[in-house]
Amino acid sequence: MPPPQATGPQHGGPWGPPPGRWAPPPPRRSNGPVVAGALLSVVVLGIALVGVVAASSRPDRVDVGYSGGYTTYTATATPRRTTAATTTTSATTTASAPTSTRSSSASRPSSGPKSVIALGDNPIHSANIGAFDVPGCALPSMDYSPAGQDRFLRAALPCIEQMWRPAFTRSNLPYQPAELMIVTTPTQSPCGTVKPDGTARYCEGVVYWTANAYAGEQSANSPNHPGKYLGQLAHEYGHHVQWLAGILKASSNAQYEKGGWDTPAGLDVNRRKELQATCFGGMALAPLSRGAIPMDVISMALQDAGNRGDWPDNGLPRDHGSPERNAAWAKHGYDTNSTAECNTWLSPAEDVA
Repeated sequence: MPPPQATGPQHGGPWGPPPGRWAPPPPRRSNGPVVAGALLSVVVLGIALVGVVAASSRPDRVDVGYSGGYTTYTATATPRRTTAATTTTSATTTASAPTSTRSSSASRPSSGPKSVIALGDNPIHSANIGAFDVPGCALPSMDYSPAGQDRFLRAALPCIEQMWRPAFTRSNLPYQPAELMIVTTPTQSPCGTVKPDGTARYCEGVVYWTANAYAGEQSANSPNHPGKYLGQLAHEYGHHVQWLAGILKASSNAQYEKGGWDTPAGLDVNRRKELQATCFGGMALAPLSRGAIPMDVISMALQDAGNRGDWPDNGLPRDHGSPERNAAWAKHGYDTNSTAECNTWLSPAEDVA
């Protein structure tokens, strides 16, 4: 695959300060033997047994971190255990209307095709697989309130799903639609708390959309526009593609083996992961540009990719790729409309910087 050139839309002006970082937990390490009295040993054994039961019913979730203008997301992974698991208390999900409650359909399908835990050689990268045209996509006029964003995104989501479903059939991978939840208050997801002042977050089949954060992302040089919302949704759906294919779990496993998310090698994995979602997002925009959606919305969605990513000199880990790289990969996905061309896992380091 030829490396994408940074000839796409570039960062075009102020976009406000980058969101804050959502730090991941450190890799699990053994704390060594603990010497204790007989009574303490009984207590520890009891806690360990409870932890083992909890671990057997719920796999670990390893947060891959966050610092860019796109999202963080968490892949389900089962790292090697060196200590007994501990129990946790989950909070009740809280979200302001309008919201979508997370149903059991967000779990992976139990029968039929199975995801493949692989990166560069994942079946989703098979040749001649792209997003398919849709006859039309009737989007409502944009209202930047949470309810208005909800209406707009729910109208766009079936169009994106309709484009991606055939790719999973061709690659013999499982498919299910993504769910959407509008978040206006701190909301507990299976991957942790989603804060309403951060950008959207993807987790296990659900896009958690932080409506007020996006409505506030505007300035005199970068006013609000429906294209920004469509571009962000397409990027989030790129993470859904990765989750269904098995890429998210494979990348989490790779980061764990490389010593953690925040190591140089772990950050390289994270950038490849994010830039692939950006490229998949560009792919989704290509079929929509052939009459389904006005071109000014498509153009703004592509341009907005150059406003996202790792901001220079912000003192945060480089985990999403530079704005220039995001712009280049979005345009590359849009121009080629090919999953093989979005295989960032086989790209040289300079293309995922």
